[in-house]
Amino acid sequence: MPKLSRYGGAEAFAWRLSEALAQRGHDVDFICARCDGEPPDGVTPVELGRFGVFRFIKVLWFAYASDKAVKKGNYDLVFGMGKTIRQDILRIGGGPQSKFWELSQRAWPIGIARSFKMLRRRCSPANWVIHYLDKVRMQRTPSIVAVSHLVRDWIVESHPHLNAADIDVVYNRPDLSRFSQVGEQERLRLRAGCGIRDDQVVIATAATNFALKGIRYLVDMLARLPERFVLHVAGGRKPDKYIRQAKALGVEHRVRFLGRVDDMPAFYRAADIFILATFYDACSNAVLEAMACGCRSLSSRLNGSAYFLPEKWIFPDPADAPAMAELVLQVAGEDRPDPLEWPEDVVSGLEPFIEMIEKRLVGK
Repeated sequence: MPKLSRYGGAEAFAWRLSEALAQRGHDVDFICARCDGEPPDGVTPVELGRFGVFRFIKVLWFAYASDKAVKKGNYDLVFGMGKTIRQDILRIGGGPQSKFWELSQRAWPIGIARSFKMLRRRCSPANWVIHYLDKVRMQRTPSIVAVSHLVRDWIVESHPHLNAADIDVVYNRPDLSRFSQVGEQERLRLRAGCGIRDDQVVIATAATNFALKGIRYLVDMLARLPERFVLHVAGGRKPDKYIRQAKALGVEHRVRFLGRVDDMPAFYRAADIFILATFYDACSNAVLEAMACGCRSLSSRLNGSAYFLPEKWIFPDPADAPAMAELVLQVAGEDRPDPLEWPEDVVSGLEPFIEMIEKRLVGK
């Protein structure tokens, strides 16, 4: 994939997988455009560098250069995680470009804002390059793995020549040693340290892309809830227009945009309810992490990790602020959930990939 790094969801997974394979005695090359920091022990970065000014050239360059590196390396097995042409196993962490365009457009208001956003996407050479590479890799890759059942369904819908039964599903698994419940006294201490009053009900969410994660509709939802309900938003950049929206609705004093939060376990533990009003999410780690920290966790149905939630905590439309407000009111009266026990019948984590890789290597 383009970057060898500890930071970022897909990057962190690739780092841990390459490290685990090296620890098991395999010779591991990591083909990337660049390597941030020291690689894992036993992993050799094959840095291709960057080429081009425009994004579409960079995407094409990496696809071309990585394909040359694969041929030159004469590897026993190639594991792909980027927009690459040639691999034996491909892990897909997000749905097809066409499906993303279809579903995510509703995150922007009907009218000029949405039309302009869609026009920019349709006119972007990079998007069309990615769309083309999606088709090529789906046709050439023998083994495809999706990070959720939802992503698998999106893939089959966009590429009808594929069969759902031929696509493996392996979920991300949260680090339950890091994301876990704490006792009530510790939770109260965390809340006091954040300036949260005893009577307040904290609704938490985490977002990088505020529009895609429905922040506009969550602010609207907040205005429909009693004064004791507050909204805390972790992540993202430039919340100015959402602050203006909150002012117009009279709830500015009840919304906190926290920016980057380094201690996410504490963020979840201090909250009462976690909500993800996403219009498109392959498999949100945040929902699983919040559950592990004892939060009542709500999600739109357009999120792969909603698979783990009780049906009553899933809502169909992230743009339906009144319905979300009603659900939050209902859930606020429920007991905090029991500690998360990861279901044994759900394939997840690194181990299935290691098994898959080693099984194919034995076959060769």
